[in-house]
Amino acid sequence: MGLTREEQQAARRKALLLLEHMDRTEKGLSDRLRQAGFCAEAVEDAVAYVSSFGYVDDGRYAENYIAYRIQSKSRRKILQELLQKGVDKETAQTAWEQVSEYTQPDEQKILKEAVLKKCQPGTVLDEKGMRRLQGFLLRRGFGYSDISHVLEELQIQMESNTSFCK
Repeated sequence: MGLTREEQQAARRKALLLLEHMDRTEKGLSDRLRQAGFCAEAVEDAVAYVSSFGYVDDGRYAENYIAYRIQSKSRRKILQELLQKGVDKETAQTAWEQVSEYTQPDEQKILKEAVLKKCQPGTVLDEKGMRRLQGFLLRRGFGYSDISHVLEELQIQMESNTSFCK
């Protein structure tokens, strides 16, 4: 049957309306148009239409996304989130290199701030508390060795249970 002129126009209008409120990746825009009930052909046409005007640019999206989050999240976490949003790995890596060149992120500082939000220096945690803290930090993309180093530096440790059964 093919794409009708009305459906094409409606999909293009919807794409422009969606981009009016926030920047999106190609995948994000395509997903939203599909959710709105447009056929694959209309979605493809609408994305190509807005891309031709430069309204959808995954590289620009990735740079903005990184710049906004680079001082609060780990590199690994930000790149993972971009991949989930449909930005390809190479584009995300390139954007990271460009943004980090002038921003100079300090992951140790970000990690330390995340730890300090959860507990004070010198805190002694039980095993469950320590697992929860480490899990929280690991889910934010920090490496285990970095976490261990910062916890040691802040003197946050697990209580030692020295009672032995006889």
